Amino acid sequence: MNTNICIQNTLTVLKKHITTLAIFIFTLFMSTPISAQHHHDHDHNGLHHWEIPSKDPDRIILTFHGDPATNRAVTWRTDTTIKKAIAQIAEATVNSKFADNAMTINAETELFNLGLYKGNKSLFVNYHSVVFKELKPDTLYAYRVGDGSTYWSEWIQFRTAKADYSPTKFVYFGDAQNDVLSHWSRVIRMAYQTAPDASFVIHAGDLINKAHRDYEWAEWYKAGSFIHSQWTAIPVVGNHEFRPIAKGKGKKLSIQWRPQFTLPVEESLDPEFHETVYTVDYQDIRIIVLNSNTKLEEQTSYIEQQLANSNAKWHIVTCHHSVFSPAKGRDFEFARKNWKPLFDKYNVDLVLNGHDHTYARGHVPVQTIDKDEVNGLGTVYVTSVSGPKQYPLDANQIKNYLVEGYKPDKTAEQTQFFQVISIAGNELTYVAYNVLGEEYDRTVIKKDFTTGKKELLQNKN
Repeated sequence: MNTNICIQNTLTVLKKHITTLAIFIFTLFMSTPISAQHHHDHDHNGLHHWEIPSKDPDRIILTFHGDPATNRAVTWRTDTTIKKAIAQIAEATVNSKFADNAMTINAETELFNLGLYKGNKSLFVNYHSVVFKELKPDTLYAYRVGDGSTYWSEWIQFRTAKADYSPTKFVYFGDAQNDVLSHWSRVIRMAYQTAPDASFVIHAGDLINKAHRDYEWAEWYKAGSFIHSQWTAIPVVGNHEFRPIAKGKGKKLSIQWRPQFTLPVEESLDPEFHETVYTVDYQDIRIIVLNSNTKLEEQTSYIEQQLANSNAKWHIVTCHHSVFSPAKGRDFEFARKNWKPLFDKYNVDLVLNGHDHTYARGHVPVQTIDKDEVNGLGTVYVTSVSGPKQYPLDANQIKNYLVEGYKPDKTAEQTQFFQVISIAGNELTYVAYNVLGEEYDRTVIKKDFTTGKKELLQNKN
């Protein structure tokens, strides 16, 4: 009997301990954020501090989405503990009182798994995006992003476009691609010193080297720092934005591309083209962005539609691959055979490319039917590179383009460049600078808007 009582007492004590232990485990589980329980976003081993997501907004970038005179999009990143994010915006004033009148907009939040690519840590992050709408044209705004209480970015300023045709300035970069933080950072920062009042910036593809590798995107954002959040970006997909996620798989658009950029969606196009093929109309300048990596024929009709239905004063096309490739072994024949005739037909002013890791500017004159006489200027073509990876020029290949009506004007190699393009009245001024901030190349396109006829006022050789 005493033995039975002893056993019962022991069982009672064990039950109490088991219950206490169960309560402890349950409490510990409930107090751990769901993101840590399931998403493993605490695994930061081996990451630089500027790669690690936190409650504070990072990777803030402005893009166009809708009319640039009244709309602007902003996208940023946090860790997964920030589930509800907002943006605030107000007209900027000479003191801080503008913040009292700031409008608050709830962000769209997208949970994103970096581990989709095995070269990344298995981290989950949240991307947040807001489209500012119904803004006033030609107005300086200040905005910030955050969680609405504790974790905020700084206030950042940008100016909306004017409603009508007016002078403007923008920057264009060829491939950044390699050693972006180490070597491209000084290019974008020198560009900002040279043209701090630029309205927007075109990144003509191969922003990084390995499409899905988050370390490289972290480098790209750190290299540009606040410039990305202040200059409105027009990103173009290059071939290095397409890579397999795993061995034996087909190439796929960078898994970060759509979460981190809020770009126009052309509903008439195949969803595969969404946010990689789009058009921006900025103060009577139509900028057509193409994806020169895939399904080129399907984009040909889009090009004609965008040019035929345009009343813009200037037309600029940008895609990654060079229509007139100046580097050895490169040949974008499809574009010369199928896209160039449309550029000729609709009098495109400027085509901006990358891909060839060298520099070349040339033009196609307007010719008479017998092609013996030159009658003004057609399209100016530029290939440029901003990163440290450089290829040699192929002089013979450039000469071969002469039979296609192309005339080379200025070339360079083993040099990192950025370009500043200014438009005022009936003149477009193009200037290429090297990374030291020294002017290397300049030309001016003068255009008669009534007849469409153009001439090169300056053509430095």
